[in-house]
Amino acid sequence: MNIAIDGPAGAGKSTIARLASKKLGFLYVDTGAMYRAIALYLLNNDTDITDKEALDKALSEISIDIVYADEVQHVILNGDDVSSKIREERVGNMASKSAALPEVRKKLLFLQRDIAAKNDVIMDGRDIGTNILPNAELKIYLTASVEVRAKRRYDELVEKGQSPDINIIKDDIEKRDYQDMHREIAPLKQAEDAVLLDSSYMTIEEVVEKIIALKEGKKA
Repeated sequence: MNIAIDGPAGAGKSTIARLASKKLGFLYVDTGAMYRAIALYLLNNDTDITDKEALDKALSEISIDIVYADEVQHVILNGDDVSSKIREERVGNMASKSAALPEVRKKLLFLQRDIAAKNDVIMDGRDIGTNILPNAELKIYLTASVEVRAKRRYDELVEKGQSPDINIIKDDIEKRDYQDMHREIAPLKQAEDAVLLDSSYMTIEEVVEKIIALKEGKKA
C-alpha cells in the first residue's frame, strides 16, 4: 500500500510521515531529503543550474541512499552522511529551485517509484500524489497557515540557539510557496482525490492518528 503526503514547506510532512510510518510498519521515503541532498551537491560544487551540460554532469556524479540506524534516518550522499547539512536554510532554498528542473526530477523519479512498488510506503513531498505515485491508495494534502509555519520554523531555530527574524522566515516561506506552486513541471497542488488536512490547530499526534484512521478506512 502506498500513502502519499503532499503539501507546502513547513507543514510538518516529514515529521508526520515518519511517525505514521513507524506506527503502521510502513517504509518512510523522505523525498525532500533526497532533493536536498542533490541541492547540497550542486551548492558545494558551484554548479550553474541554468547550464544544462554542467547540470547533467553534476547529476551523473550523484548517488543517494537513505538508511536507518537505530530508527534514525541517515541521508548518504556519495558515501558521506549529510543528514544535518541538508537541513540548512540555503540548501532548502536551492532545493526549491533545483527540484523544478526536469533533469533533477527524472534523476529521482524512477528510484522513488521502484521503492514504492516493492514496499508498503509513506512518501512525502510536493508532487507525490499528483506525479510520483498517482495511483497511491491514500493521498493527503497537509497544510498550515503561513503564520503557523513561520512560527514553527522560528521556534526550531531558537531551540538551536539561533536568533532568527520571524518576518524573514515568513517571507522565505511565501516565496517558496509561490515557486513550488508556479513551477512549470509538477507544481505543488492538491490532487483531486487527496484528503485536505490543515494542521494549523492540530497537534502532531492528532494529525498522525487522523492519517492512520484514513488508512484503516481505505483498508475497510
